[in-house]
Amino acid sequence: MLTRSPSSVDAAEVEKFTRLAEQWWDHAGSFAPLHKFNPIRLQFIRDETAEHFDRSARTVRPFEGLSLLDLGCGGGLLAEPMARLGFAVTGCDASDETIRAATAHAEHSGLSIEYRCATAEDLAARGEAFDVVLNMEVVEHVPDVAEFLRTCAKLVRPRGLMFVATINKTLKSLALAKLGAEYVLRWLPPGTHDWNRFIAPARLKAALEDAGLQVRTTQGMIFNPLTWNWELSRDTDVNYAVVATRP
Repeated sequence: MLTRSPSSVDAAEVEKFTRLAEQWWDHAGSFAPLHKFNPIRLQFIRDETAEHFDRSARTVRPFEGLSLLDLGCGGGLLAEPMARLGFAVTGCDASDETIRAATAHAEHSGLSIEYRCATAEDLAARGEAFDVVLNMEVVEHVPDVAEFLRTCAKLVRPRGLMFVATINKTLKSLALAKLGAEYVLRWLPPGTHDWNRFIAPARLKAALEDAGLQVRTTQGMIFNPLTWNWELSRDTDVNYAVVATRP
């Protein structure tokens, strides 16, 4: 039986997303922005992983034989396409209701995904490790980023990858990712993010290196209002991702 450690869990943050558990797969609901964001995230994860493990991204299931952990998996918006790409996927979330919603949707989709209501500490305590760890839009919701990443680093196998996506702490991110997204455009429910918990790339990369990982890639992601789509960019002022590997 898993014993939950509270160190990476903010109960208020978990409750916030628990209330939205049934909306994860509603493309017009509270998670509509994530559905819009998902294609560029999937492309980035697929291409970086294929290059690192010398796999062809053009095959149907390029990552057969590799394991993947999706931390803070929510309703499975990343876990499901990762399973379709051939990964043996484990999805973890601190909310029981969210895990139930994710499990039901995966079963309805005919996908075999191991979902658990668990934390990074739970998995680390059991000595589990994975070829790829997804840590997407999670660190801005935990109370101690450095300690959380030290725990997450233990979950990465030698030569494995960890993807960490989050929001930069800039005035631009305050205007766009907080005030604009939540209060002007109403893309997200008000209160979804706390700007004080946003983190600059330099601080995030330092925390990853202190945890024993080597930073491989830093990638910005921007929303293009002309095409109404997300794109990869050199601009890390708002959304960005860092990829690190365990030597």
